[in-house]
This record gives sequence, structure tokens and C-alpha cells, in this order.
Amino acid sequence: MTTLAGKTLFITGASRGIGLAIALRAARDGANVAIAAKSAVANPKLPGTIHSAAAAVNAAGGNGLALQCDIREEDQVRAAVAATVDTFGGIDILVNNASAIWLRGTLDTPMKRFDLMQQVNARGSFLCAQACLPYLLLAPNPHILTLAPPPSLDPKWWAPHTGYTLAKMGMSFVTLGLAAEFGPQGVAVNALWPRTIIATDAINMIPGVEVTGCRTPEILADAAHAVLSRPAAGFSGNFLLDDDVLASAGVTDLSGYAVDPSQPLLPDLFLD
Repeated sequence: MTTLAGKTLFITGASRGIGLAIALRAARDGANVAIAAKSAVANPKLPGTIHSAAAAVNAAGGNGLALQCDIREEDQVRAAVAATVDTFGGIDILVNNASAIWLRGTLDTPMKRFDLMQQVNARGSFLCAQACLPYLLLAPNPHILTLAPPPSLDPKWWAPHTGYTLAKMGMSFVTLGLAAEFGPQGVAVNALWPRTIIATDAINMIPGVEVTGCRTPEILADAAHAVLSRPAAGFSGNFLLDDDVLASAGVTDLSGYAVDPSQPLLPDLFLD
């Protein structure tokens, strides 16, 4: 089993939730993890900061680096990437996890919210890739993994929340383009998406969703680990689902990831 020992990961939005789970799974291998996120001060409504995340990475056996970074700001992203390279000597893996969500219709979507989603989701993923790629191209087994769904033009995913779908599919299309551009240069550029809704703080944004029908972020962490420890050459442009990745790694009993194994699981958005 290949590990991520000694690898350097730059993970956006890693102060909590899925990003933190991916960071901790890599940390257990002894990886270096740059926690690039906005939360530097504890918020009673939203647990987790870059400092608590970095401490958790250290406690799990990795080397954590806390970097306050709003990925909408180009200067902050480039400074965070430079700090990562200064500290660890390079970057092997970029995980585009940071994302903004607003599941409302057109008349209930303030333009400020619309702009936030486009800036964080599609533009942020592109910017982070642009900043990390000079170092990824020098790495022995470079990966970009973006938390984005398989691309879909099905109107049923667009009608209820055009702004969010545009932003999230933007991440998917950025993945498609980067994979075609940099896959031939040896960078594995792929996307990962959960089959079911994941129990994170974003759940509160989805009306009618009970956390009991969700899986924990650890399923995505384990799936991401399986993807990121693969040879990068010739492995690009894939839109992967967490349970498929784990099945191909020989893990078929997923009951341990359920928040409540007795409850039916809720399928995530953008999946038929």
C-alpha cells in the first residue's frame, strides 16, 4: 500500500469538515499538510480554525502548517503557496476542497452570494491550481484533486439553484480543462464527489436534510487517500465517486461511514 509519507499537500478549506478529514488521513501517513483556510479565530457557530486543524494534523503524525488564506484573493493564495514551499520544499498535491453553497432559486439569490460562489468555487480552484502547478510539475507524483461532481447539463440540476450549480459545475469544467492540459505532462488532475450527502456544517444549508441520512467525512478522506496515493501518470480527467474508489480498493462494507446505519442514505446533488 502506497502511503503519503513525506508528501506535501496544499488543502483549501481544511479547517473543518471534508478538508480536515482529508488532512488528517494524510497526516496519519506522516505527510506535510498546508491548511489554507479563512478561519483563524474560533467561531462558536462554526467549529475549527487553521490553528486547531494544524494542531490536529501534528497530533495525527503529520506536519501541519496553518495559513490564513481567502482563495478569492490572488495575493493571499500566492503567499500561502510560497510559504508552503518555503516550509516543506515543494508541493506534491493540491486538494481543491473550499466551496461556497447557496441552494436557492434565482429570485432568492443575492448577487453578493452569487459572486461569492463563482469566486470561491470555479475561480478559486483555477487560481490555486495556477499557483501550485509550477511546483507540481517538479514533483515526482503530482496530483490535483477537486471536490466536484461529474459534469451535467441536465436541467433538473440547474433549475432549483442556477447560481450554485454554475459555480459547482465550474469546478468540474476547470478539472476537465486542467486534466487535458496537464495530464499529458504527468499531473493527475481528477475530481471526487460523494455518492451520499456528507455530514458537515454545510448540511444546514440544505433544507429538509437530516444528518442521520448522511455519511461521515471520513469516507471522502479514505477515497481521496486512495486516489492521491496512485501513480499519477496516465490517470487524469476522471470524475470519481467515493464508493466506487473504495470498491476498487477492495473496501465494500461502507456501513462504518454511516452516521446512523439504520437510516436510508440520502443521495448527493448532481447524481442520478
